[in-house]
Amino acid sequence: MSAEKDAFGVYLHWPFCLSKCPYCDFNSHVRHAAIDEARYVRAFEAEIAATAGRIPGRTVTTMFFGGGTPSLMQPSTVSAILDAVAKHWTVAPDVEITLEANPTSVEAERFRGYRAAGVNRVSLGVQSLDDRVLKELGRMHSAQEALAAVAVARSVFERYSFDLIYARPGQAPDAWEAELKMAIAQAAEHLSLYQLTIEPETAFHALQSAGKLTIPDSDAARTLYDLTIETCAKAGLPAYEISNHARPGAECRHNLVYWRGAEYAGIGPGAHGRLNIGNGRMATATEKRPETWLMRVESLGHGLVVDEPLTREERADEYLLMGLRLAEGIDPARYQELSGRELDPKRVAILHSEGAVEITAQGHLRVTQACFPVLDAVVADLAA
Repeated sequence: MSAEKDAFGVYLHWPFCLSKCPYCDFNSHVRHAAIDEARYVRAFEAEIAATAGRIPGRTVTTMFFGGGTPSLMQPSTVSAILDAVAKHWTVAPDVEITLEANPTSVEAERFRGYRAAGVNRVSLGVQSLDDRVLKELGRMHSAQEALAAVAVARSVFERYSFDLIYARPGQAPDAWEAELKMAIAQAAEHLSLYQLTIEPETAFHALQSAGKLTIPDSDAARTLYDLTIETCAKAGLPAYEISNHARPGAECRHNLVYWRGAEYAGIGPGAHGRLNIGNGRMATATEKRPETWLMRVESLGHGLVVDEPLTREERADEYLLMGLRLAEGIDPARYQELSGRELDPKRVAILHSEGAVEITAQGHLRVTQACFPVLDAVVADLAA
């Protein structure tokens, strides 16, 4: 519990990409003109200062550059933003600083610069180790280039991770198992493995709606999920969250900030935050469009478009929704502290009898591995 309360993360969103992947619904934007990075640095510095003015005295335990594609930034830009964070808050000696990167040779060349700037963990968007699939996913690197970038990351950073997408159109279990084993052989301590989902307003959604894209049905996806869990666990990379696998102690500490309900600041276009102010908690979000965010920050000192207090019930629901994604589950006492009421014992008992939830040795409530694929339904039942 004390680790949760002491954790404080800073999320930094760089919204630009070279191209828009057909499955992606993140706040990412393609710009053909050069990005004025110096101007954006000044805006990041201003928004960091404004946020720190609201929540002074914090010790930053994790930072995360997400996107978009942060590895399109110059290392000097990353360094300036990290300096701004350190100017306004204390930075923990063992701070985890992650940067998301594309595994292209051009971006891998910047890795030493990012390390010199202070980044100590990199997360690579590999997505597949099959060249044909990479083209279908709209990726701009080859499998060989991705593996070369992983090798550079291994030589430069103490910690690295990479992502793969599975449950792709026509994907057979034996092909996925072979690809996954190849990935595990390259992964030191952490893998993020996401089932392909078709999100609204993406190119894949349009293709699916037109009958030109078919992904595995729920039974086939479940087979692939079970295979993923089993293969990673055997290799010493158990699932600590529904889509994330790590050797014990190598979990992404920044993402644990979200899933455990700790405090975090969101900086940059479209970034979300949860700030503890007084006895309450504020939900924040900034303007998504990069140029509009820039102008807002330059005129107002921040890009906030959402800045609202969460009710006790909303805080408790968020804790439930995020915490039950974790293999460690949630602390029922903390849920009661947030909501003012305990979880319904009858609902818990029914779900337990159905094999959907269990109580850990630490007294935490968690969703069983067998029911992780229907997590949303379990959470909805508990929250009702």
